[in-house]
Amino acid sequence: MDLASAKMIGAGLAVIALTGVGAGIGNIFASLVASISRNPASRGEVFPLAMLGFALTEAVALFALLISFLILFT
Repeated sequence: MDLASAKMIGAGLAVIALTGVGAGIGNIFASLVASISRNPASRGEVFPLAMLGFALTEAVALFALLISFLILFT
């Protein structure tokens, strides 16, 4: 196996983490909608926590993309 093929395979494996990130973001916002629909008065308490969870989950996606690009272009 040559170096270019190994880089492509490694970058593809690094991007697999994005499937988990997509599922995590969907889970966060599904829970947010469900909790606000059950108790609309709790929106002020629940919404910042959902945004924090979204930001941390999105950070994992950015790390996965960064690793993928590092594998491809170095």
